[in-house]
Formats: sequence, structure tokens, C-alpha cells
Amino acid sequence: MEQENLRNFVIIAHIDHGKSTLADRFLELTGTIEKRQMKEQLLDTMELERERGITIKLQPARMLWSLRDIRHQTSDISNTSGQVRSPKSEKLENSEIGHSLEIRNSDLEIANSKPYVLNLIDTPGHVDFSYEVSRSLTAVEGAILVVDASQGIEAQTLTTLTMAIDQGLTIIPVVNKIDLPHAEPEKVAKEIIDLLGINEDEIIFASGKTGENVEKILDRIIEKVPSPQGNPAGHLKALIFDSLFDSYRGVIVYVRIFDGAIKKGEKIRMMAGKTEGEALEVGYLKPDSNAQSELKCGEIGYIVTGLKNVAEARVGDTITLSSGPASEPLPGYKKVTPFVFTGLFTTSGEDYQVLRDALSKLQLSDSALVYEPENSASLGFGFRCGFLGLLHMEIVKERLEREFGLSLIVTTPSVSYEIVKTSGETILIKSPADLPDKPEIQEIREPWLKLEVVTPKEYVGRIMELTQNKRGVMKNISYLEENTALIAFEAPLSSIVTDYYDDLKSVSSGYASLGYEMIGFRASELVKMDILISGEPMDTLSVIVHQDEAYAQGQKIVSKLKDLIPKQNFKITLQAAIGGKIVAREDISPFRKDVTAKLYGGDVTRKRKLLEKQKKGKQKMKQIGKVSIPSDVFVKLLKK
Repeated sequence: MEQENLRNFVIIAHIDHGKSTLADRFLELTGTIEKRQMKEQLLDTMELERERGITIKLQPARMLWSLRDIRHQTSDISNTSGQVRSPKSEKLENSEIGHSLEIRNSDLEIANSKPYVLNLIDTPGHVDFSYEVSRSLTAVEGAILVVDASQGIEAQTLTTLTMAIDQGLTIIPVVNKIDLPHAEPEKVAKEIIDLLGINEDEIIFASGKTGENVEKILDRIIEKVPSPQGNPAGHLKALIFDSLFDSYRGVIVYVRIFDGAIKKGEKIRMMAGKTEGEALEVGYLKPDSNAQSELKCGEIGYIVTGLKNVAEARVGDTITLSSGPASEPLPGYKKVTPFVFTGLFTTSGEDYQVLRDALSKLQLSDSALVYEPENSASLGFGFRCGFLGLLHMEIVKERLEREFGLSLIVTTPSVSYEIVKTSGETILIKSPADLPDKPEIQEIREPWLKLEVVTPKEYVGRIMELTQNKRGVMKNISYLEENTALIAFEAPLSSIVTDYYDDLKSVSSGYASLGYEMIGFRASELVKMDILISGEPMDTLSVIVHQDEAYAQGQKIVSKLKDLIPKQNFKITLQAAIGGKIVAREDISPFRKDVTAKLYGGDVTRKRKLLEKQKKGKQKMKQIGKVSIPSDVFVKLLKK
């Protein structure tokens, strides 16, 4: 395929705005997938994606499409009213019939020309998977901005759109789901016009479900999105934007060829990893693997490297040929910064090595996941893992349990903190257990976020109150249109990461949407709070909290633990402590057995003797008894 006939693009939108459904229609219309093989969310290949109805992993697909033949558009050209319409010119007024025939002939030439290759990358919409989107944007030249006609522009839409514009991508705005009874396409179109500063005729009104005007989107991609640039005769430069591990074929990388070409059997080199391999197979994704003899400049495809070590082919690395290497690599990707940290432990110590191997393989397909070994006094050996959010954490846990057969314990999530020691040294800690002793600490800094909330104006007051209660500070408020406000806040991550998103949906009746980005660390009055169970500190339950919130947080945690930890045959004392000071306490009463039930009379001393014997037994049991904590307690602590 000639380079000028290539088009590379992504679909970007907020979660549940119809990206995957629109991608299904593309595959169906272009004949990439036969109708008998079609199913909903075709590009969502993971079982979890189908269950939750969300896209988790980016997925490429190659399609063929020609500009539509003019014979299928005769209804668009009218010679009775003096007005002429064509695919190349939306409106040409007061034209003659002869001019109409000239347009008809020129369009026939286009329709009979060589078909175009459209390389689509379907991306996730949830904010926790924004790193998947950022990687996709560097591999393409265009982006379809999909906005739900019933919901309008939402916060994550703005965040992703900003990234696409910064990359210099051509934006094609689409108002989707116009078939819904409560759709307001004109209102949503006005929001897009105000946001992008474009004309209304640049917006396509479509329905991914019914297929209405989906053909127009494909035509607009060919007309507006530029063909990929690059030197076909240059040294090979292929950017790895995703990868996966196959037990039989080793590491398989998804690449965009920026310069040169690669053929099957050629020796390759990872420029950053300094490792070498062989292109055992190259090809396209349609969306299944389709082996070819060569991948050319501008194309998107896959390379089977045969490498067995997952660390040898990292996302963001540049592949070149060993025989004629490029002089310098491609820029790659900005290193991802995890927001949330938690401990992962196996219920059986024998599975520790299985968990290590599983994390290394999962990290290859999920570059936002980071981990390092951790040892807990109560849970044994495990790993401290970093995630982009709570949904990301839940997805990784479920994938580890389903794909690798593990039974896991997840500890209470926390964020990272910067500690300035009295010696002048600055360290980064990812767990409250790593916090130095108080005399060694000069200052504790916590991560802050920039929040953008898009909401109907009637909920502005409630959202401001909610965010201020989370120690947030409002920076700006503007209006996208008369009834829709965009509020900018700054807030500490530790206050936002747990239940802020759920609270936001609650106070706004589900209408508000949230986008966020990291802005750095700021000093705060923070203290470490330990949780003691029957007098023994549980390192996995320790938290770092703001000094003003310590008493309320301590009471909240022990109250929840009282409901979550099952009763034992002895009394369990739950305490929250800051240093040597107890700030909150709850007791779990023991199971009660009526030891006097067998008595049928006699002196009262017989009853007292039995009760005294029971009391001594409970005291002994309390000394040697062990409290059993269910594995899901740590995550349930965060939920209401």
C-alpha cells in the first residue's frame, strides 16, 4: 500500500460514549469482519471488558475503505432546485446542471481509485487508563472525538482532547447516539463549536448503534487526516506502543513504523534495552493477527520477537535493524507516575513466585503497573504495587486471579509521600510502614492534583462543598454553555483517591464528570496513625492522615473494622493510635455460650463456679488466640 493512501487514527471519548460500538460499525462497513462473526464490543477481547462494559486495553485494527461511489449518493445531488451537493463539497449553491455533471465525473474518479488503508486504535475512556490513550496518540495523525448526544462534553473528554491537540492531531468531531429519544444533538454541537472554534458543518451527527452517517466519518478521515510522514528508504525506526507475552512465541510487540521497513526474518535491536532478536513474524491486526512478508513506513502492525524475557522489549522503546541501525531512537513516552500504592500478598506462601512471574508478564501489557518486593510481619512476602487509580487496582487484581489462578490479599491503598529529613535528605515513601521516626522528620509533603469537574450548574454549590470538605481549593469556574459549568480545583490526592468519585456522582445525581492530573508535592501537617488489633499493631492497616482529620478518620476505621472482622470466642479490642496516644476504640464482643444451661437447680455457687471457669478460659484464649482478618477487609474499608 502506498504511503499516501494510509490513514492512522484513534477514537477518543469519555467512558460509555459509544467508542467500541462505533468501532464495531467501522469493522462491519469496511468488510473487515463478516456479519456472521460480528458481536458487540468486538475489539474488547478480555472477559473483564465484556463483563464491565468498558475498554481496558487499547486495540489496533486495520481496515480498507474507498470514498463512496457517487452512484450511492444520487439523492445528495439535485438539479431541480439549482443546488448541488457532493462528498467533496458539502454545499455549492446556484450551480448549473453541467457543473453538476463535472462534479459527478470527478467523484467517480475518486471512487474508482485505489482503496485507503485505515489503521484504527480503539482506546479506553476511563481516567485510570489515560496512559493507554497517551501511547495511542503518538502512533497516529488523527483522532475522532466522540461525544454522546445525550450527555455532552465531560471532563475526561477535555483531558484527552487536550493531549490530542498537544500532539498536533487532526480532530474530527462526532456527535454520537443521535438515535436516543432524549438526545440533544444541537445543544451538544454548540458545546463542541465553542470548545474547538469550528463551524457546525465540520461536525458529523451519527449513531454507532444504527450505523447512521458512519460512512461519512470514514470519508472524512480520508479527506481530513494527513497521510503518515517518514522516509521509506531510511533506517528502520519502529515505536513500540503496546506489547503482550505469548508462552510459545515470546514477546509480541505492536509497532508504528516511522522510517524504513522491516521484513520477516531480519535481525532487530531494541535501542534503549540494548537487546537483539529476530522478526520471526510481521503482520497486521485485522483485528486478529494477519502475517505479511513486510511492514512498510507509516504502517501499524505487530512483530513476533521471540524474546523470552519480558523486560527486553519495553513499551516506548525503538526497534531498528541490527544490520543498519538508526543513529538515534524515537522520543518514546513520558514515564508514568502511579498515584495509588497497595500491597499484594498471596493467601498461600507457596504462590509467591507465581505472583512474581504473573506481575512481570502483566506489566508487559500494562506499562502503568509498577511493583517492588515487600515484606509484612502479618502477611509475609508480597509486592508493593503502584496503580493509576482504584479501578486500575481492581482490574489488575481480577486479572491476576483469573488469568494466573491466584488467591490474593490486597492491603489498604495509600499514596506516596515526600519526606524531608532533619539531615536534609529527601526520600519518597510508598507505604506508611516506611515513615521514619518523628525526630528524624523535618517536613512531610503529599501529592496534589488539579481536578476538572464538568457539571450542570444546579449542582455547583454541592460539588464545591464536597471538594472543600476534602481539603480542596477552588481555582476557577467557567461555563461551557448556559447550563454547564467547568470547575477547576486543587486537592490532595489522599483525600480524593478513596470515595470522592462516588460522592461526586451522588451529590450531582450522576451528571458530573471528573478529570485530573498530577501537579506535584506540597507540605502538610500529616501524622501516621497505627491500627491495633488486640494490642498488636497491624502494619498493613496503618495510614498517614492530616492532623485535623486524625480523630474522625481513626473512629471511622475502627467502626468499619468492627463490622468487617468476624467475632471470635474472645473479646477483640480495636484501637487507632497516633504515637502512644489512643484516639479511637471499639470492642468486638465474643461469642456467648450459656454454660449454666445444664443446671436445673441447687446452690447459686454452682452457677458462679461455671461462669468463673468460662471467664478463665476466655482470658487464656485471648492470650493465645489469633484474629482472622478476611482478605477483602482492606478494600472494603474504603467503600461506604
